[in-house]
Amino acid sequence: MSVPDYMQCAEDHQTVLVVVQPVGIVPEDQFFKIYKRIASVSQVSIRDSQRLLYIRYRHHYLPENNEWGDFQTHRKVVGLIAITTCNSAKEWPQTAERFHGQKEVYSSTLYDSRLLVFGLQGEIAEQQRTDVAFYPSFEDCSDVEKRVEDFVESIFIVLESKRLDRATDKSGDKIPLLCVPFEKKDFVGLDTDSRHYKKRCQGRMRKHVGDLCLQAGMLQDALVHYHMAVELLRGVNDFLWLGGALTANGISADTSTEIGRAKNCLSPEDIIEKYKEAISYYGKYKNAGVIELEACVKAVRVLAIQKRAREASEFLQNAVYINLGQLSEEEKIQRYSILSELYELIGFHRKSAFFKRVAAMQCVAPTIPEPGWRACYKLLLETLPGYSLSLDPKDFSKGTHRGWAAVQMRLLHELVYASRRMGNPGLSVRHLSFLLQTMLDFLSDQEKKEVTQSLENYTSKCPGGMEVITLPDGLKLPPVPFTKLPIVRSVKLLNLPVSLRPHKVKGLLGQNISTASPFIYSPIIMHNRGDERCKKIDFQWVQGDVCEVQLMVYNPMPYELRVENMGLLTSGVEFESLPAALSLPAESGLYPVTLVGVPRTAGNITVNGYHTSVFGVTSDCLLESLPNVKTSGCLVEVIPSLPRLQLSTSLPRSAHTPQSKEELSSSVSVQLFNGETQQLTITLENIGSEDIESLELTSKIVNTKEKVFGEFLSWDLEDAVSHLPLKPGQAVTLTVCIKVKLDFSGQENLLQDLNDDGISVTGLPISSPLRQVLKPRPETKSVGGESGKAEYSHTKILEAVLNFKYSGGTGKVEGYYRELSLGVHVDVEPSVFFTRVSTLPATSTRQCHLLLDIFNPTEHELTVSAKNNQDLVLHASECQRMAIQVDKFDFESLPQPDQETVRFANPKQLEEERQHAQGCQINSKLGICWSIISFY
Repeated sequence: MSVPDYMQCAEDHQTVLVVVQPVGIVPEDQFFKIYKRIASVSQVSIRDSQRLLYIRYRHHYLPENNEWGDFQTHRKVVGLIAITTCNSAKEWPQTAERFHGQKEVYSSTLYDSRLLVFGLQGEIAEQQRTDVAFYPSFEDCSDVEKRVEDFVESIFIVLESKRLDRATDKSGDKIPLLCVPFEKKDFVGLDTDSRHYKKRCQGRMRKHVGDLCLQAGMLQDALVHYHMAVELLRGVNDFLWLGGALTANGISADTSTEIGRAKNCLSPEDIIEKYKEAISYYGKYKNAGVIELEACVKAVRVLAIQKRAREASEFLQNAVYINLGQLSEEEKIQRYSILSELYELIGFHRKSAFFKRVAAMQCVAPTIPEPGWRACYKLLLETLPGYSLSLDPKDFSKGTHRGWAAVQMRLLHELVYASRRMGNPGLSVRHLSFLLQTMLDFLSDQEKKEVTQSLENYTSKCPGGMEVITLPDGLKLPPVPFTKLPIVRSVKLLNLPVSLRPHKVKGLLGQNISTASPFIYSPIIMHNRGDERCKKIDFQWVQGDVCEVQLMVYNPMPYELRVENMGLLTSGVEFESLPAALSLPAESGLYPVTLVGVPRTAGNITVNGYHTSVFGVTSDCLLESLPNVKTSGCLVEVIPSLPRLQLSTSLPRSAHTPQSKEELSSSVSVQLFNGETQQLTITLENIGSEDIESLELTSKIVNTKEKVFGEFLSWDLEDAVSHLPLKPGQAVTLTVCIKVKLDFSGQENLLQDLNDDGISVTGLPISSPLRQVLKPRPETKSVGGESGKAEYSHTKILEAVLNFKYSGGTGKVEGYYRELSLGVHVDVEPSVFFTRVSTLPATSTRQCHLLLDIFNPTEHELTVSAKNNQDLVLHASECQRMAIQVDKFDFESLPQPDQETVRFANPKQLEEERQHAQGCQINSKLGICWSIISFY
């Protein structure tokens, strides 16, 4: 017996063996359909008896194994059921002859047989025969199970007669010597009359009768015969049959324990001791390797039921080293597979995986003409759980790594190779991607390079994607997103640029206020303990505008990492992602990457993750599967579309930004002399896709302690508004007048060297005409070359913000608008000082001569003019006197504040208003202007 039956268990010793085989040509599916129905009759209750007969069915059984039937009767084929098809009476004689030939194969041990004929009808089919059953078709055979039960009862009758015949044989001289096949030549010429020989015959026969009793359901009798056989065989050192008797003794004791009927049965420990002793005896015989191996397998199954895994592993370890001679490659694969299953049965998962992998490698051994790569791949997949390995990358993102990484990488490489030899590059890409994603921390720099090169070679023929791969056996391989190439540490949704941020009309803000609570304020904050990613962000995006998400990433690879087609994954609204490509240097550290896209509809949008293409593998990386990623929320509201306004000016952009609370879109700067006026031309262009339907302009002076006289910024918006609605691509211009009027007279250091006893005037600055040509001037200038007049040109700064508020489209309907802020920075330099003012009587009593000492603190030559007076030319840092004939001033005629105003107003404020009114009257009568000649 060269081929062991690895499926044997202890209970098989109490079964009778029935072989079910096809005769002639029988469709395989139909044969196994009938075979399953026959095998369902696994036990039969014997009539007029409390005994059960257990049947073991096989559809393939080697005749040489049948020769061991005397040693262990459950190996003996005692029944044969043949299944055949016969379509006509002419075929029947040939079919009957084939059935007879089939019986001849097992004739030495056969108790009874049956032939099931399908398809034959007519006179022959109507004959009543006990050994043949005729059925019209495979579908019309309702009484198959009943015929099998009758067949099993006939087997029992023969079995019982043989048991009685052998059990009642008292004559020791007539007891034949039962032998196993390899013993027959050893017993030729022995003295058959010796006492030793007779005891051997008696012991073997007792063991044989015990087997028959066990099969016949008489457990107590079987135990008695086995005990007697052990004593007899031990006395004559018949170790092979002693091992058989010990094995059967342990098995019958174990079986009787299960049933609970036998008396004086062995304890579980005694049963295992019997197995150990029996196996030690089997080991003495080279030709009993199959029996020894099967005994180990049976012991393991018994110990597995008793949950004694360590002792079971000792039996399995012994089974590994049993030499069965020259085995075929198929037999080796079967042996390693069974060892794997048994180790799995006792909970030794890694040892089970080891032998399963050995079986897989045996499938593609060099000696095999046609290696079975599919079988190899299937077996390798079955080893994964034993090495704490799964094919779902999500299992590797939960805490610490489980299992031996080096062994796992070896196994994954073998899966890659096997799938490539199977001709399935898609599988190779999936397994190699899995290896790179899950084992990245355990790969050396050289291994990382080799794996990525292999991956690029595979993906050049079959790109990797996010689809689920379904294997022929139904196993599904989930996608493997490259969440570590690159590694993302944080995700932040960015607000729109200042000029594009939407604002809600204040009167409509109340529409969005939640009414979930009746309280205006509550000290109890209901924290949302859900995922932070579901938190809504407190700014809005706008439909149709480019939106940005910033990722902080780093490259863990020892070389440059090229990421192609990186974009956003979103849900909630229609979103057009604009993919980006980036190249990260080796081990880059945190590196900011901005991903952009355009929401095409309004609503709430959730950023679920990002997609990449690395080494030819497309990945969808979801944030929910990245627990280490920091985010302040990924849900944002997208409001309906709004127009976009672009602003350009006639003045250059400024590096000086007014220190305003608002964030400015842009800023301009200009340098003016005190009293000078400058025109600022602003061009407003609609660069969006919506009409601009409303436009408002306001201004605000910021961060200045200077008192500004008159309007600093003035404009006329009517012309620009008349062009509304402004279509996309259209533009309008707007002129803003910048007029600076500040008081420089309070700076005594500018006049410290002018020692005249005249009266200093604290009046208004003098207005000048528009300056058409601007020339750069240094911020500080010294007067002439005189060291005593150090800094006459102290510059003052004046800043303001122009705020454009505009709206249109569906966003305007929802109550949203946009703001565009322009900062205006003006450096104001002093122009003309009146160092002394005095008067002389004129010829008329209504008039007088006003004498003005005028000082030019600039570096330019300027001209001062007044009403009905000649122009006065002043060189740089020059002081001259001008005489002007004017009517006398009548300040009493100025309007006075009423008593109610005087009562509640600040006295200082009233005095400033009075001085302002008097100054305006003086300015209007004098009409003094200045101009710098070199600017024209």
